[in-house]
Amino acid sequence: MSEQKTFLTVVADDGGEMFEHPDLMMAGMNGMTPCLPVAAEMIPLPEGSRLFTLPEMPPVGYDPQRREFITVEHLPREWGGGRAQAVCAFMAPGYTRTLLPAADYQRKKQTLPLWAYTAVAWCVEEERFYVAASRVDSNRQWEPDHFDDRELDPLVRRRLRQQSGNRLLEQLARCALDYHCFAAKNLFFERWEAPLPTSPACNSACLGCLSLQPEANECCPSSQERIQFVPTVEELCEVAVPHLEKAKNAIVSFGQGCEGDPILQAETIIPAVREMRRRTGRGTINFNSNASIPDVIPRLAEVGLDSIRVSLNSVREKRYTAYHRPRGYCFADVVESLRRAKSSGLFTMINYLVFPGVTDQREEIEAFVELVEETGVDLVQLRNLSIDPAWYWSAMDEESNGNGMLAMMQEIKKRVPRLQYGYFNRTREQFFPPGFERAWPIDEI
Repeated sequence: MSEQKTFLTVVADDGGEMFEHPDLMMAGMNGMTPCLPVAAEMIPLPEGSRLFTLPEMPPVGYDPQRREFITVEHLPREWGGGRAQAVCAFMAPGYTRTLLPAADYQRKKQTLPLWAYTAVAWCVEEERFYVAASRVDSNRQWEPDHFDDRELDPLVRRRLRQQSGNRLLEQLARCALDYHCFAAKNLFFERWEAPLPTSPACNSACLGCLSLQPEANECCPSSQERIQFVPTVEELCEVAVPHLEKAKNAIVSFGQGCEGDPILQAETIIPAVREMRRRTGRGTINFNSNASIPDVIPRLAEVGLDSIRVSLNSVREKRYTAYHRPRGYCFADVVESLRRAKSSGLFTMINYLVFPGVTDQREEIEAFVELVEETGVDLVQLRNLSIDPAWYWSAMDEESNGNGMLAMMQEIKKRVPRLQYGYFNRTREQFFPPGFERAWPIDEI
């Protein structure tokens, strides 16, 4: 713990009112094991983040007098002595958590919703909340202050009038207004990265899928409905081309939260990208995918794709398969796609769905370094896996814990200095910014 700052456990009563516990230091969890944070991983709660309670789950804190971790069953008497609940943070984009919230997960009576749960503390000296996390991307375009719905609504209505009958545009209007998707909002604000959802189908059945969950899993519903149709080439171009031509830092991306996997719609996407590039050479065309069909990747590159981002929860096949649950492909196909992407000239990224206690295990670190060096991956997006921590831990069938997320990031960067860290997709101009090996996006890692 830091000698200059005191981090106390945050607890809540049944009504959700939060308190700092006067006697217990903040604890976090690496996997399902409580631990103390290191000073370097404690940062002020980022603006735009939210605090939540973990229903009926008592928090765990560290008692410095007894030198042990304590489960807090009840609030102190001065706060009424009622039942205590654990508190966690869901951070704004651009930050990678380093510890999970410390709580008695065995008391949990239902599957938690699909959020990225982060350990939170109260800093006594500064009288504000802190979280166990690290900023991994300096891009501030995704901060909530840029997405004012009062400005958005008239822009959506105007665009729908201008391009009436475009089903893809109608889908994105719903994503922007009903589901508050920042990427969809960007389309109507005519700036930055905008989505091109294309595929109602997927050949993975990911545990934490945001667009499709089994009906039986009613406690953990998907956060938005999946697109129900495949847009035509012209519908895709009507949305993408104006954005590529006019938007500042323009990116259009296939493979969004409201669809399956776009690689299954390659026979539509390939001619669509070709036509986009026939109409404009401006902007960046990106492809987010599970990369399950290697033969598709060079074809996309040939018609004008600029970058690809491949989603992985782990680079160890057993854990990859346990989470992604692939149908009709295997982990070796994903690795081959990464190879072909780089050899085809694409800027190649991994969407690394990280989880303290799994991602920072020694075996995972070694396998990750080997994969990056073998395939030539340019950038790893260190994205927090949104899932119930106990559910994921059980699915991974884990027994051992990790070495610490911050230590993991530092080691990988030291062993592969050329590898860039980040959280967001980039424009072509940002692929290899001047001096990125030294300072992009952060120096402290």
